[in-house]
Amino acid sequence: GMSSHEANANIMEQQNNDRISELSDQVARLKGLTIDIGNEVREQNSLLDNMGDGFTNVGDMLTGSLARMGIMLERGGAKHMCYLVCFVVFVMVFLYWLVR
Repeated sequence: GMSSHEANANIMEQQNNDRISELSDQVARLKGLTIDIGNEVREQNSLLDNMGDGFTNVGDMLTGSLARMGIMLERGGAKHMCYLVCFVVFVMVFLYWLVR
């Protein structure tokens, strides 16, 4: 039969193989996780980019509105002042609603 030394060596080799197999499973799981994290980060980045574009557009709209209000105020009139106040209140309510 086998000597006890050979039997020991076989047992050790089997344990090493088991550990190597466990390690490779863990590495595969980590790789999958890393890929998932990378995909998530890419999605978040594109979302943030889109949000940034949206905020830029809102900023442009507000700038345009303020310019139009400036023109209205130069022409004067209490009615225009009333519109201005209403618009400012509306913008405040809208911004509050956005932030809430």
